[in-house]
Amino acid sequence: MEITVCIGSSCHLKGSREVVTKLEYLISNAHLSDKLKLNGCFCTGECAKGVCVKIDGELYSVSPADTEQFFENEVLRRLK
Repeated sequence: MEITVCIGSSCHLKGSREVVTKLEYLISNAHLSDKLKLNGCFCTGECAKGVCVKIDGELYSVSPADTEQFFENEVLRRLK
């Protein structure tokens, strides 16, 4: 599964660096590095929705505060 986090200007200002750091930790902690690929991109064209995160092309709006909930509800659910 591929997870792509926007790191463009708007998303950066909304906390994309923290989202990336939290996702890296959650992926590592769950021992899912072999099943998940974490990427960055510079703009999804949805700046008002940032931090924009795509899972296999499907767009989500994620904040640093709800990254763990996003991981549990969207990422782990897809792996079951």
